[in-house]
Amino acid sequence: MRRLLLVRHGETLWNAQRRFQGRTDILLSPRGRAQAEALGRGLRSYRVRAAYVSPYRRAVETAEIALRGTDVPLTVLPELRELSLGQWEGCTVDDVRAQDGDPYRAWLRAPHDCPPPDGEPLLDVHTRVQAAVDRIAITHSDGDDVLIVSHGGVISVYACYLLGCSFNDLWRLRVDNASLTVVRPPRIVSLNDTGHLTGDLRPAPLQRGRIAATDRPTL
Repeated sequence: MRRLLLVRHGETLWNAQRRFQGRTDILLSPRGRAQAEALGRGLRSYRVRAAYVSPYRRAVETAEIALRGTDVPLTVLPELRELSLGQWEGCTVDDVRAQDGDPYRAWLRAPHDCPPPDGEPLLDVHTRVQAAVDRIAITHSDGDDVLIVSHGGVISVYACYLLGCSFNDLWRLRVDNASLTVVRPPRIVSLNDTGHLTGDLRPAPLQRGRIAATDRPTL
């Protein structure tokens, strides 16, 4: 395997509403489908020979749109699914922030130590994702680029592992919808490349000094 091309799915309606998805299976929004088309154009400079995708429809749809017109085989791997957000799934950021003690803020600061109630432990997420990546690497040892279409939480957990960061640093990494992260295991080449997203498809800019509403992770 030459490079791993890690892609977060395009925007969903729940992303736009700042609503937690996790393992809830939500389709792409019209903007998300347009982002997937732009991603497909961005992938033309890579030599993609195989693609692996989360079983959730937002990831499958992103991969199918981005690879339209190619003969790249697409394989669904359950291990690439998004992490479970437990009792927060279906809630908005404001819903969770209104709870006693603002558990959302605690989760932003230390997601490993302060997970959502009944949420999936980040160490468990890493174990299954790493097993999938290792299996992909063994299958593709011929120098080709391999595409993985998954989720913000999955990509962030894997990136933290490669960087040697604590999983409490998870949300220091930004992984936008339809972004591309390039890895030559065990090195990260680029993180959260959104250069293929132009005009209205671009992610909102970061706001200095605080976490903007559009920057808050809802997965």
